[in-house]
Amino acid sequence: METRQGRGKTVFNGKVLSVRVDPVSVNGRSTSREVVQRAPAVGIVAETPNRHLVTIRQFRWAVGQWLWELPAGVVNPGENPLATAKRELDEETGYQADSWQLLFRYYPSPGYTNEEIHLFYASQLRQGRPHPDPDEEIAVELWDAERLQQRLKSPETLNSIWLIGVQWWLALQQNQPNGII
Repeated sequence: METRQGRGKTVFNGKVLSVRVDPVSVNGRSTSREVVQRAPAVGIVAETPNRHLVTIRQFRWAVGQWLWELPAGVVNPGENPLATAKRELDEETGYQADSWQLLFRYYPSPGYTNEEIHLFYASQLRQGRPHPDPDEEIAVELWDAERLQQRLKSPETLNSIWLIGVQWWLALQQNQPNGII
């Protein structure tokens, strides 16, 4: 088992993440672990009354491409994940939901980051007008189960929140014909 050997040192502090180097001992040998520290985030599987999922297309600078995603965002300091999910769904898509359920909490890449994702299911949607952040360029589309299944078969790059949320939703459609949990 790995054990900490003293205090970690923050080597980078940015706007959305920081990097800490921790001295550790593994099987009696000294080494270090680099940890990307990031606030928790949310993803939203938002289902319309006619059983479509709300998807967004957004350019992601880190990977240099446009990705289809589910609405998502970072939890602000002092904000709880459900409040973040409600805020992000409204900002990015204009939708509000009357029903919310936490599906999963997971670590997308625990080998190097402490980021935790809270994945929510939102239903009983009402449509409004999106109002994304000034630095966001987002296209909103509604996808049915057939289009989602086709996308899963394509070799294009997928976002992990999209992949997990869509697979959960497609399984729900197979097990619950009326789409209600």
